[in-house]
Formats: sequence, C-alpha cells, structure tokens
Amino acid sequence: MDTPERVNRSTAPEITVSGIGKRYGASTVLRDITLSVAPGEIHGIMGENGAGKSTLLKILGGAIAADFGVVKLDDREVKIAEPRDAIAQGISLISQELALVPGLSVLENVFLGRWANTGSLLRSRRDADHLERLLAETGFELDPRAMAGDLPIGQQQQVEILKALARGAKVLCMDEPTAVLNEAEKAKLLKVIRSLARLGTTVILVSHYLEEVLGLVDRVTILRDGQHITTEDASGHTPESLVGLMVGREVDFLIPEVRPVPPEAKTVVQVAGLSSSKVKDVSFTVRQGEILGIAGLVGSGRSETLLAMFGADRTTSGYVQINGRRLRANSIREAIKAGMALVPESRKEQGLVMCRPVDENIALSTLSGRSLGGFVRVAREKAAVSEISHSVDLRGARRGSLIADLSGGNQQKALFAKWLLNPPAVLLVDEPTRGVDIAAKARIHGMIADLAAKGTAVVVVSSELEEVIGLSHRIHVMRQGRIVAEFDRNASRDEVMASAFLK
Repeated sequence: MDTPERVNRSTAPEITVSGIGKRYGASTVLRDITLSVAPGEIHGIMGENGAGKSTLLKILGGAIAADFGVVKLDDREVKIAEPRDAIAQGISLISQELALVPGLSVLENVFLGRWANTGSLLRSRRDADHLERLLAETGFELDPRAMAGDLPIGQQQQVEILKALARGAKVLCMDEPTAVLNEAEKAKLLKVIRSLARLGTTVILVSHYLEEVLGLVDRVTILRDGQHITTEDASGHTPESLVGLMVGREVDFLIPEVRPVPPEAKTVVQVAGLSSSKVKDVSFTVRQGEILGIAGLVGSGRSETLLAMFGADRTTSGYVQINGRRLRANSIREAIKAGMALVPESRKEQGLVMCRPVDENIALSTLSGRSLGGFVRVAREKAAVSEISHSVDLRGARRGSLIADLSGGNQQKALFAKWLLNPPAVLLVDEPTRGVDIAAKARIHGMIADLAAKGTAVVVVSSELEEVIGLSHRIHVMRQGRIVAEFDRNASRDEVMASAFLK
C-alpha cells in the first residue's frame, strides 16, 4: 500500500452513518445508529460498557462489518468491509490493543505494509524523511531505530498514531487512547489530538474519562444499549449530566467509604527485600482489612511488584509471607494455594482465556473445588458462576458465550468474578478500572472496599491517583523499582505526584 508523502488533511470528509446495525447471534449490539461527524471535528462517543461504542468504531475502521446500514463520506456511500477499505478511504482505527510488531523498529512499524512495493535505499531514505516530518508535526520524541517492543506503552501508542498518519489518515478513530498512559503522557497526547484537529484531521474518540472528554471534544454522542440517545455540544455538559444520559439514572461518583483498619488487625502479608529484574529491595506489610495503594509512573516497578509477589515474575532475592507462612519463590501455584489472587494489568493477555466461554473463565481458578475423580460437577459450577455473575453485575453473558464477545468493562467484571468465587486472603489488583465506564467503576470500587471490610488484605496499583488515594488506607510511591515514599489516605495529589517524578 503506497501513500502520499505529504498528507493534506484539510480535505477530511464529513462522515455520516445511517441505520447502522450489528448483531452477534441473538444479541443486538447496535441498532439503527444514525449520526454525522463534521470535517476536522473532535467527536466523543460515550456510553456504558456494552453500549456499542467500540463496535461502532470497529465498523468505521473496517475491523468488523455492519449487518445493516450505510456509511457515507461527503454524501458518497462507501463500502468498509475490512481494514484496507477504511485505510483507502483515509480512516484509521487505533484500538486499545495496539497492533505493532515488537521485533521491528519504529520506522519499520510506521511504514509497515509498504515494503512489497519498493525495496530500494531511496525508498528507505524517503520513509525516514517522511517520518522526520511527522515527528516534527506531532512533537513526538522517538528514535526511528528503536525496537517497538522495547518502548513504554505510551510511546508505542505514539507509533500507532504515526502509522495512521503515514497512511494518509484524514480520520482517526481512537478507542480509549489514554487508558494506559500516565499523567504526563496523557497531557502530551491530548495536545497532539488538538493540534491534529486544527490541521484538519477528524478525530472520533471513545473514552471513559469524563473530564478529559469534556475538555477535548466539540460534540458528544451518547449510546445506550446499542441505541443512539443524543448528539449534543460538549460545552453544555458536566460529568454528572453525561452520566445521567449514559446510564439513564443517577450514579454515585464518590469512592465508597473505606472502613478503618481495626487496631488489632493482624498482619496478613509481609514482603521482605523482594527483588527481580525490575524491582529492587521492596519491603512492606499489609494487615487484615487494609488496602495498600501503590502509585508511580509507568515503568516504576508497580506492576512488576505484584507479578513478583504472585510468582509470575522471577525473583532474585527476598520473600513473601502470608499469615506467617513463607511462600516458595517463583510459584504461582504456591501463591494461589496460600490464598493470594491477582487481577492483572492486561485482562486479555494475562487474566482471561479469550477464546473460551465466560463461565469457563470465571470457574477456572477454583476448578479443583468442583471436581470429583477428574470430572467437573457441572450443576455446582453453573450455580456458582450464575451467583457470582449476578453479584458483580456481569452483563451480556449467556451460557456458552465467549469472553471475547463481552465489552471491556464486563470482561473486567468477569476477571474479578473469577477470583471472588472463593474470596482470597490477599487480593492484588493492577489497574482495577482501566477501560470501564463510570457505573462499572463504582461497582468495582465497591467490590474492593467490601472485600477489605470482610478481612481481605488488598494491594492496589493504579495510574489514576484519585483512585489510589480514595481507596487506600496507605500509599507507597515507587520510582525506578524502589519504594521512595509513604503517605496516608489524607495525602494530596500533588504530594504523591512530586514523589513519583522528583528524585
């Protein structure tokens, strides 16, 4: 696929979708969606998990085909049945799951798909010059020779944006673009989105960060249960008014009340001198009913600390002790047996088996308790899964449906349900509400607080400082693999941020 060296995005088309519908079996995901997006507009698509937001973006980006309806560009009907159709029309989809080749360089990833047409050194020089212009235009600071797989997630996302622009994208469809970014990376990306829009690029954005959306978009479209509710100017809305439209009811925005830890509460978790390739001499304790928050920048060692505790990352020294019992190092089986559970950062890569049904995923971690002589007690499993699914408000899941067919928020609820079938003594949670809507976020916060109230020791890692501060009894801040500061729940956002950034 060849694309022009200089892209004139001032010719971005008006996009109109009319009567768009999508079904999966008996489930209707989108029904009769009709809306228009103006050239150069930043347009927000909002709704609860399962409302159909990502499905609509995937249809525009050619990742899936609509069953009904038409897409028009400047009043011209176009067929978008696969990604190459969308790219040919100047539309690029940037999904939550980035599509880079880790073993290729930034330059090679940006121009991926064009090699078959040319192989000369001249082409390589032209590509390098083209990338240099795009880097200057966006303000991204990337080494063209760096391997994509070695970059932090924020820079990998920048490569995805450059790849879209290099293909001549006039329309960027962005699904949760800031979900995996730290505060500084978010600010930089939002600045780039505004700059691209000023140059004429149309941006269609799905995000659960309400304040972020209101500060960025021109208009907002609300979807609910697969239907178009309204499209309005963003300037007339507040986060509360958006939520009212999204869910059709009032939602409590507040972090749930976290009960104080009783003075007599015993120590459940002791981490002593834990070290791995990314963690250096980490030590802390967590008492029964306590929520310990771990804050820090991406790459500070937050996630790696949880993985090392769980036995998923190989440790080189130190130990973890649960209720006085020292765990064998580097053994996930040992950690689970001792009552530890991990809700990982990436539900799709680390937490769920995407090609298997919802009920199997939920039942997987406690399978041995419902087995006899190598056979699963199906009736017992069905009853247990049904009860916990109702408890976490899991929606869109029928018996036999694949976990991959659920929305991101409902996949996250299923991941929690997997461990709540048998409530753990220790719960490690990494980015508990990434990519979920405000109602699902409130539900998940409530689950964490309830578990702590019942005596579970909880360790929470989150890039959202408000979440860490609001949920936690104590907060540790990590930098370069080490704990560098400790705060109580009365800490300010500025104090925690300063500890994360400043040496």
